[in-house]
Amino acid sequence: MADLVTRHCTPCAAGTPPLEGEQAGRLLGQLHADWTLAGDNTSISRTFRFKNYYQTLAFVNALAWVAHGEDHHPDLEVGYNRCLVRYSTHAVGGLSENDFICAARIDALLPEAG
Repeated sequence: MADLVTRHCTPCAAGTPPLEGEQAGRLLGQLHADWTLAGDNTSISRTFRFKNYYQTLAFVNALAWVAHGEDHHPDLEVGYNRCLVRYSTHAVGGLSENDFICAARIDALLPEAG
């Protein structure tokens, strides 16, 4: 994860293809084990769990700060004590390295959750 967490997102050039399954699998191996790759290789997701709504929203706000700084935004599903984070790069119609960079940065927000 150290390599991914130190990198920054870059805009995807027009015509950039999405990552292939093998590339995505290699990058997934650098993330927390709770991240999963969608069966069609178009997204990665992880559910984060918290004690209460306040902690959940504090996490969402921290995640929003990271997303804003990287200009790469996940889809979120937020509940009382959980947040599902799903990354995909719409510009390429699947996964890009940006998704894995942001996932690593999100993992770094909660190192004790490892």
